[in-house]
Amino acid sequence: MKTSVVGYPRIGAQRELKFALESFFKGSLAVEELKRIAKDLRILHWRSQKDAGVDFIPSNDFSYCDGMLDTAVMLGAVPKRYKNLKLDELSEYFSMARGYQGERGDVKALAMKKWFNTNYHYMVPEIEDEMELKLSGAKLFDEFVEAKDAGIVAKPVLIGPFTFLKLARYTGKRTCFDFENQIADAYSDALGKLAKLGAKWVQIDEPFLVMDLTSEDVEFFVSLYSKLLKNKHGIKVLLQTYFGDIRDCWNDVMPLDFDGIGIDFVEGMKSLELLEKNGFDNNKILFAGVVNGKNIWKNNYQKTILLLNSIRKYASNVIIGTSCSLLHVPYTLESERKLPDSYKKHLAFAKEKLAELSELKKLAEDDDYAKNSIFIENYGIFSSARSGVNNAVRERVASLVQKDFIRLPDFHEREKIQREEFKLPFLPTTTIGSFPQTEDVRANRAAFKSGKITEEEYKNFNKKKIADCIKLQEKIGLDVLVHGEFERNDMVEYFGECLDGFIFTEKAWVQSYGTRCVKPPIIWGDISRTRPMTVEYSVYAQSLSEKPVKGMLTGPVTILNWSFPREDISLRDMAMQIALAIREEVLELEANGIRVIQVDEAALKEKLPLRKADWGKGYLDWAIPAFRLVHSGVKPQTQIHTHMCYSEFESIVKEIDDMDADVITFEASRSNLDIIDALCACGFKTQVGPGVYDIHSPRIPSVEEMKETLIKILKKIPKEKLWVNPDCGLKTRGERETTPSLENLVAAAKQIREELKN
Repeated sequence: MKTSVVGYPRIGAQRELKFALESFFKGSLAVEELKRIAKDLRILHWRSQKDAGVDFIPSNDFSYCDGMLDTAVMLGAVPKRYKNLKLDELSEYFSMARGYQGERGDVKALAMKKWFNTNYHYMVPEIEDEMELKLSGAKLFDEFVEAKDAGIVAKPVLIGPFTFLKLARYTGKRTCFDFENQIADAYSDALGKLAKLGAKWVQIDEPFLVMDLTSEDVEFFVSLYSKLLKNKHGIKVLLQTYFGDIRDCWNDVMPLDFDGIGIDFVEGMKSLELLEKNGFDNNKILFAGVVNGKNIWKNNYQKTILLLNSIRKYASNVIIGTSCSLLHVPYTLESERKLPDSYKKHLAFAKEKLAELSELKKLAEDDDYAKNSIFIENYGIFSSARSGVNNAVRERVASLVQKDFIRLPDFHEREKIQREEFKLPFLPTTTIGSFPQTEDVRANRAAFKSGKITEEEYKNFNKKKIADCIKLQEKIGLDVLVHGEFERNDMVEYFGECLDGFIFTEKAWVQSYGTRCVKPPIIWGDISRTRPMTVEYSVYAQSLSEKPVKGMLTGPVTILNWSFPREDISLRDMAMQIALAIREEVLELEANGIRVIQVDEAALKEKLPLRKADWGKGYLDWAIPAFRLVHSGVKPQTQIHTHMCYSEFESIVKEIDDMDADVITFEASRSNLDIIDALCACGFKTQVGPGVYDIHSPRIPSVEEMKETLIKILKKIPKEKLWVNPDCGLKTRGERETTPSLENLVAAAKQIREELKN
């Protein structure tokens, strides 16, 4: 029996790639040094896997930004607006990822969306009618040779042509079907070149196969791969799927000339059932994804060995693998110096999961595995009781009744009351919450955490930043202000630190997009609120202005989805525990004079099952009520906002409306305002603020650009319902871009107001 890894984290144990890229963008790191750091990381990651005994080690899973963008470059799918800049290869790549504004032109970045049901974001390729998809880039081959030179014959990884074409955006009249022959030839050429370089296996990732597929989709996949696999050039091809099961196409995929098929047995609800029902071709190898690539809890060897034994009844050739790329978990527990062993023994990050693969291989080969010391030690971890039970919290959740989720009076009555309460102009302007986390802000937080400054000094610094932020917003002319969130390291981690039931790490960073990394808290026990979390700073900020200042909170579903959840209780129970805690904070903010409260649910869609057929399993039945529980107790005069970003929300717009917020802001600038048509189609009642500019790019949008966006929106959304705002928080931006961008936003809104009057 052998082992395989689908993909490995790329940022480094200490976020070396992030810091190198940020220095490169600032102009303080030469491109040669950036490439050296990247190469050193790749070699280190390959050797870590080899030292752990992994048999199938991936290459080409590294990226400066994102694998979908890399694939677009590999196929020559670079839109004209970027080519016209006449930049060098790497600068052109980053112009697609981050936008470009300089002497050669002004272009926006490609759209960015969530990668299936994860918090990782991918760049959406744009395919123009006149494009010819053909093998263009060298990265795939260079990194395979690099691994080979390091003594590792790697398994090159490509995002599959079906997934690439299904996720791409088409700007003209042609569709994915029109590019079938071109992309099949391009991938066949890639196989041929890799074979000449000495590759034995190639992994082609097709996660789109776990989505709802039409018969046309399945026919397209079969036709595409029949052409692609016609000449494999002597190389073995692994079809890798993850994030679910392939129930719509199992019997269509199996006859194709794949040498191995990767199946997710962690998130694939029907994977084992499909295997038992249909069997498996003994001429193929089943790469069984049994080590969770998305959560950080130690693998339960007893359950996994039983699962493997069931799998081996129907497949004679089985390789033990990760359920998906380990990109979605932190790098290693070795970096956690402060976390007690009583917690760490329950956890496994990416490097530790390599050891789990090795141990599972030994146990799977042992006919008497229950007597093996590896198994006995693992069994002891899972058989002992864990701490963290709070019976009072569990009783509160159990006693919830229907009226706890209903806010009175209804939306339309509240809307009238709030218009009289706030007397805001048409197209009120605001921001999503955070302002730039400058170096001095981070230094102040680090000094307080390390004990170098007192709590009073820490708070005084933050209050000075808040005062400056309020003054700046009033000068710019925003209508509804924010306090800037200078006390917060992250919109989820901060609240986790304020609540009981979470544990925290020092270095457990996970890439979200580009150089943006998050450090998700770990839900260890039952969750409760024991003290105010945001009241002091919110009240202080409101005292500085006559304008309303939003209280800023993160919603229960987002806190849950952007944490590593427990596996011993239900997601619903965790969400309701968090909702009760946030509800207490909402009511205390209101009692202290905060009249606008924003409860962000950026991650609402992330744990929604990928298949609509599975939506009835209950996710929306508790996720929407969890949000409603948070705000159902406030007065009608209190305005509740929420924010959502970088997911395709069109399919659940009605459910979002049922959240019963007063105002919802959406990311829209990178997604071509697609959400607006969906809002109109369902008769969306909630006031909305589709983001009018992209904060994930350093570009400064002009007044005219934002006016054009607002004019497009106003053709579909009444002026009485429309708010004007950026598409996300400003935490990751610099002050240099933030102030002029917001000045232009306010100017655009004011000019449109004048035009509406006339």
